[in-house]
Formats: sequence, C-alpha cells, structure tokens
Amino acid sequence: MITVRRWNGSSCKETGPEGLPESAAGIAADEFVWVDLSAPTPEEEAAVFQKFLPVHPLSLEDVTRIRREPDRGAHFPKVEEFPDYLFVIVNPLPPGLVAMAAGAGRPPGAERLPSASRLLHRHRPQLSAVLSRNVLITHSLERLACIETAHRYLARHGDSARRGPDYVFHIVLDAMVDEYAPVVEWVATKLDHLEARIFTNPSPKLIHRILRLKRVVTGMRKTLIIEREVLARLIRGEFELVEAREIVYYRNVYDHLVRYTELIEAAREMVSDMGETHLAAVSNRLNEVMKVLAMISTTILPLTLISSVYGMNFKHMPELEWEYGYPLALAAMLVTGLASVVFFRWKRWI
Repeated sequence: MITVRRWNGSSCKETGPEGLPESAAGIAADEFVWVDLSAPTPEEEAAVFQKFLPVHPLSLEDVTRIRREPDRGAHFPKVEEFPDYLFVIVNPLPPGLVAMAAGAGRPPGAERLPSASRLLHRHRPQLSAVLSRNVLITHSLERLACIETAHRYLARHGDSARRGPDYVFHIVLDAMVDEYAPVVEWVATKLDHLEARIFTNPSPKLIHRILRLKRVVTGMRKTLIIEREVLARLIRGEFELVEAREIVYYRNVYDHLVRYTELIEAAREMVSDMGETHLAAVSNRLNEVMKVLAMISTTILPLTLISSVYGMNFKHMPELEWEYGYPLALAAMLVTGLASVVFFRWKRWI
C-alpha cells in the first residue's frame, strides 16, 4: 500500500497511490513529499523506486531482499550516500516482541522465551528509507509502529514537516529506538526471575530458558551495535542531505541508542554469568548428593565387613558356637555405625 503525504507550507494533503507525482524532479523546492510503502506489491515498488525516484539497482536489491530471499532475513542496518539521495536501512524490533514485552495483546503462551527468540531471529522487520532534498520514501513489508508514531506526530505538528525529509526521518528513528525501552525492561525482569530460580531449583529446563534468553539478548545487541554505527555516521556531518541544524536531533536519538546498547551489553554479560552460575549450582548440588551417598556407604562399610567375616563358611570359628555371638556381632555393627556418624559430625561434614 502506498500512502502519499504532501506538504505545501503548513498544509498537508494525504492521498493514496493516485497522489504519487510522476517524478520527484517535478516537485517544487518549497514542497515536501513523504511516500510510505507498507506491505507494497512489486508493482508499487517499481512505480516508486524505478519511475518516481529511480534508485541504484543495488539499493533496490537491498530494499526487496526479504521478498526475494525470505530465508536470509532482513538486511543489516547500513547507510549509503548516492549522488542524488541518501539510502538508509534499519531494523525495528518485531511488533510481536514489543507487544509481548509491554504485556498487551499477547496470546496465551506468547510470553514464553522460544516465541521471543523466533520473533527476533526469524521475523525481524526491515525499514528502508530514501532521502532526497524534498522527498522521503520509507519502505517495509509490514506496518511498523514507528511509522505510525511519526504519522501521528506530524498530524499534530504539521509545521515540523517544513524542516524537510531529514527531520521527519529523525522522528521515525526516534520512535523506533523508543521501542527498545519496554523490551530492555522485560529482559531485565526475566533475568531477575531466572537468577532467583538458579539457586532454588537449577534444572535442565532452566538452562534451556537461559540459553533462549541469551539468543534474544545477543540478537538485540548485534542490531543495536550496527544501528549505533549508522547513527554515528549521521551525526558526524558527512552527508549533505542531513543538515547541520538537524544533527542535534540525530544526536539525541544516538544517545538513547547508546544507553540501550549499554543496557543490553550488561544483560548479555549477566546472562552469560547466569549460565556459569547455573552450572556451578548444579555441580554443587551434585557434590552434596555425592557427599551424602559417600557418607552412607562409609557408614555401612564396617557393618558389611563384620557381617561378611561371620558369614564365612569356616568350620572352626569359636564365635559361631558362643551363646552371645549373634548379639555381639549386632552390637559391634551398631557401635561402628554410630562411631562413623559421630566422626562425620565432629568433622562438620553433616
């Protein structure tokens, strides 16, 4: 679906595909056009990227990667400058993961970690953007919350669109980065819960949950680090299509991104430590079990020795004919058993 928003001064006109100009070159210098493609058809992509604003074949290949090669997933974040436009790719969080972290609108069982890891690794969206002097084109194969947030913001603050595509695109990026807040908090809550269970009930199921959470944290960290590099290039002033007055806004987005990156980095270290702690807890638990079994074996060993001695089938054993031989053997077993227990208590092994 193509949505065209055209600003002329402070007035905005929103149309569908019929409002798409024939060419971006025909747009007046004082106008700004935002073309948003959400779940577009190949024909709509061709109309925008080959007719309205022709882009380099490599850019078009990156834009349509998910459609052409769904097994490879979304393209990693990047920024490239071409003679007449700036091409940017970012990876917003999957909408399902954001809803899961926020605790709203999730189906039964959706809070389970396997669902989170699958959402992050198999269903990560790709948002592609093309910026020129007075045109912004955004493309995604599904409706994204950050795009809707930017639309609502501009509906309330129409004058902001006069600042140009670079300012509007910063609004999209800001909304995208803000989606990390509930997810980072959700990860921290999960870590606290798992950490408490490690010392009370370490189990194979728990280590599986830790490993799944580690996949979620690792996937978020990988994307955040690359997106941080993209923002770092945008705030350095190396692109002409990002004006100097807008760099301060991109720097604000960059600061938020750095903070979430540091939080996820701390979460990654914590989940790695939790894996080692779980192994240590399981090892300690095994040692306790082995210690109890060893004490039981050591206590029974003298009793077994006594019973085996008097169980030998030798003919000449004086105790066998003694009237008190059986009670004496039982008493000897009892004394040695109690002596073993007293010795363990004296050594504070039990």
